Amino acid sequence: MQHPSPHDSAISVSGVHKTYPNGLAALDDINLDIRRGEIFALLGPNGAGKTTLISAICGIVQPTGGRIHVCGHDIVRDYRKARAAIGLVPQELTTDAFVSVWNAVRFSRGLFGKPRDPAYLETILRNLALWDKKDEQIRRLSGGMKRRVMIAKALAHEPEVLFLDEPTSGVDIELRKSMWAQVRALRETGVTIILTTHYIEEAEQMADRIGVIDKGRLILTEAKAALMQKMGKSQMIFILPTPVRAIPERLAAYDLTIDADGHRLVYTYNAETDTHDASELIDALHASDIRPRHIDCRQSSLEEIFMQLVGTR
Repeated sequence: MQHPSPHDSAISVSGVHKTYPNGLAALDDINLDIRRGEIFALLGPNGAGKTTLISAICGIVQPTGGRIHVCGHDIVRDYRKARAAIGLVPQELTTDAFVSVWNAVRFSRGLFGKPRDPAYLETILRNLALWDKKDEQIRRLSGGMKRRVMIAKALAHEPEVLFLDEPTSGVDIELRKSMWAQVRALRETGVTIILTTHYIEEAEQMADRIGVIDKGRLILTEAKAALMQKMGKSQMIFILPTPVRAIPERLAAYDLTIDADGHRLVYTYNAETDTHDASELIDALHASDIRPRHIDCRQSSLEEIFMQLVGTR
């Protein structure tokens, strides 16, 4: 398989290691290419290496080995251009509490030597529903609004890549959904977005592609739809009017379980690989004198697949 060159990718990470002086291997041979214009979700348990990887890409942490390119720029040899291509929204709400929203965003743009462009900053603030708060001191804003200010500051210098480290931590579900919509709108403008999240639902809703990191190793990168199809389990749940106590012998070939009271018979299968025909199963149920009153269907969530991958219980 031919790998894209660093110049074709928004982010190209090749053979990156990070070992701390105490011997902790925070990153172990990470290889990752993130395409321009995609939303990439990085999932992993606490301490898996998510923030260390983002910090290495942003030039905050120096890797022990390997190479990192951002929009074709080597993060070490061409740090200034690489860093200018990045907008970073850290997990912590770190901003000057006594500065107005407008001044905070204007200052962030100036830090990267960008010329004044009030119209561009106004567009950012309007898109993030912050325009009517532009003269407010940041300390007077809600937590959700402060996080929007952090995103506005990260976008002020027109980066090509936006990192969101736990972007909706501590944000209620309605605001979370609103921010998902804003992130999708940003992607439509051509910005590449990489997010880390503890909310599996967030990755399921937003990401084009998912990477799973565990104990410093990137154990999987996959298109979200392909991952859920390949690893997802489906279930047919037969609701029975009369309880059963045992699975009849003629049904032994199917992965069937009975719930505690015998009123639910559950058939688990993988739609991609299972060779059984649902109609044959229903015929076999009828032949065994089991006549379901109702049939429910469900599929694995991304959370169940994630727990399966990292062995979390």
